[in-house]
Amino acid sequence: MNKRVRKAVFPAGGLGTRFLPATKVIPKEMLALVDKPIIQYGVEEAVASGIEHIIIVTGRGKGAMEDHFDHSFELDATLERRGKHDLLAVSRGVSGLARISYVRQKEPLGLGHAVLCAKEFVGNEPFAVILPDDVIEAKVPCLKQMIKVFNEKGGSVLATMTIEGPGISAYGVLAGEQDPNNQRIYNCTGMVEKPKFEDAPSKQAIIGRYVLTPRVFELLEQTTPGAGGEIQLTDGIKALLKEEKIFGYTFEGKRFDCGDKFGMLQATVEFALKRPEFGEKFKKYLKGLEL
Repeated sequence: MNKRVRKAVFPAGGLGTRFLPATKVIPKEMLALVDKPIIQYGVEEAVASGIEHIIIVTGRGKGAMEDHFDHSFELDATLERRGKHDLLAVSRGVSGLARISYVRQKEPLGLGHAVLCAKEFVGNEPFAVILPDDVIEAKVPCLKQMIKVFNEKGGSVLATMTIEGPGISAYGVLAGEQDPNNQRIYNCTGMVEKPKFEDAPSKQAIIGRYVLTPRVFELLEQTTPGAGGEIQLTDGIKALLKEEKIFGYTFEGKRFDCGDKFGMLQATVEFALKRPEFGEKFKKYLKGLEL
C-alpha cells in the first residue's frame, strides 16, 4: 500500500434541496461564495495540502462542475482578444488547478456509497474525503494539518470541532480519550450520530474532512444499507475502528457550513470583509445599515 495521501474524494452528487429554487438547475456545489463556487475552496485546500489527484463524485445535472474546472477555449480567447489579462489568468488558473477525475453516482444512496463510487480511482492507498459544504478558513490548510497527524500516527483521521451546548446534537460526535502529548488529538473509541445533548460522549463534533485507509472500501461494501437504502460513511468508519486505530483531530481554523443558508450568509460576509479590493468599503456599508 502506498502510504502517502495523494488523492482526495469530493462527494458532490446530492440534490441540494435546502437551496431550492437556486439548485433546481445549478449544482449546490457551484453556488458562489463571493466570487468562487464553494467546491473550488475545497479543491484549493486539497491542492495546498499536497493532493495530486481529485475525484469528484457527481450525479445527474452536475455537468456545470466539470465545465468549471475544464479549459474554456471560447472564454479565454475572448478575454485575450480584449486584453483582459488579469481575468484570463483567473480563468486559466481554475482549469489548471489539479488533475480531476469524475465518477457518476447513479443514485443518491448515502455518503458511504458516494465514497465507495471512487474506489477504482483511489486504489490501495490512503485518501482524503472533503465534503464541499464545509468551507474551512485556516492559516495552514485543514487537510494539511490532518495529513500531518496521519503521517505521525499511522491511522485514519477525522476532523472535529468543539461544540458547546445542545448544538452538538446536530452532528456525529466522537467518543475517545485526549492524547496526553497533543490536546488536539483524540484516540477514537467510537462515534454517535446526532445524540441527545445529555447523551453526547464528548464536545467533539465530526465535520466534513477525513483521511482514511483503503480498508474502508471493503468495509463499506459489506455495510448493510440503512433507512432509505443508504450506505453511511459513519458505519464504514465504525467497522474500520474494530480493526485499526482512528484519531479525531480538532483542527486549527474556522469552519463555515455552506450547506445551510445561514452558514452561507455568514461565510459570504466574513470572506467579503477580508477581500482587499472591497473589504473596507463593505465594512462601511454594513456599519451604515440600520439594524
